[in-house]
Amino acid sequence: MKTPAEVARIEAALAGPRFGGAQMLSVEFLADPDFVAAVLPPPLEPLAEPRMRAMVGRWQSNCVGDFAGGTVYVACAHQGIEGEYNVAQYMDGDAPTIFGRDVFGEPKKIATATLRARGASMRGTITRRGVPLIELEAELDRDNGPFEATRESYNVKSRPAADGRGLEEDAILTRAHYEISGRVSLEGQGRIALAGTVHDPLDDIPIRKILRATYFEGDLAATVKIAARIPAAVFAPYHHGRNDDWSALASAVGEGVGGGL
Repeated sequence: MKTPAEVARIEAALAGPRFGGAQMLSVEFLADPDFVAAVLPPPLEPLAEPRMRAMVGRWQSNCVGDFAGGTVYVACAHQGIEGEYNVAQYMDGDAPTIFGRDVFGEPKKIATATLRARGASMRGTITRRGVPLIELEAELDRDNGPFEATRESYNVKSRPAADGRGLEEDAILTRAHYEISGRVSLEGQGRIALAGTVHDPLDDIPIRKILRATYFEGDLAATVKIAARIPAAVFAPYHHGRNDDWSALASAVGEGVGGGL
C-alpha cells in the first residue's frame, strides 16, 4: 500500500509519460484494403489508402526506464481524427510491456529488439521465441532536418473473463496524443520482411508496395484519453488475435492436468 505522496508521484508518471532520446526506424508500405478493413476493430475506419508501418526503436523514459521494441501500425481514423492502430507490438522488458498494456491498451509482448547503423544504412529487427518477426533495412540518403509534430495512436484495453469465456466487460478504445520534437529526421529507401508463428502471424500481412523508410531521433510526450467503448462480444475476436494462442501452449496432456492450483 502506497502513501498519498507516493500515489501522487506514481500517478504523475502515469498521467504524463515522456519518452526521450528516441531512435526509431520505420518502413511504410501499402497492404490490401480488405486486410486493413479486417484487422481494424470497429469503430476504427480504414483510410482511402491502405497504409501500414513497421517500426523498431529504443527509448529512455520518465516511467519505465530504458527500453527497446517495435510495432506494426495500421493507418486509420475515428470520428474524423486520423492516426495509427497498433496491431502488434513488442518490448524487451516487463516494465514497458505492463505499462503499455495497462495504461494505453497496447498489445505488447516480450521480445528482443536490435537497431544498428553503419553510415547511411540502418537495420532493425524484432525476434520472439527464436523467430525474426520483423526485419527492417534502410538506406537513408535524405536529411529533412529538425521538426515539431503531433501524432495520434489508437489502442484497445480489454481483458478476458474470469471463467475464460468472452471478455470481462466492454473494451475501451484509447487515443494517445503525442507531442513530438525531432532533432534528426532522415528518409530513404526501405526493405521489410515479416515472419510469423501461431502466436504472432505477421506473415499474414500482405505487403504490396514499399513506400519509404524513415529514421527519427527526438522526444515524445503522451496524453491518453478514452475515445469509445466497444461491446465485449464485438471485440473478443480481436482480443484473442492480439494475444498468444493459449491453446497452442499446452505442455502436458491427460486427465487431471490443469485447472489451477
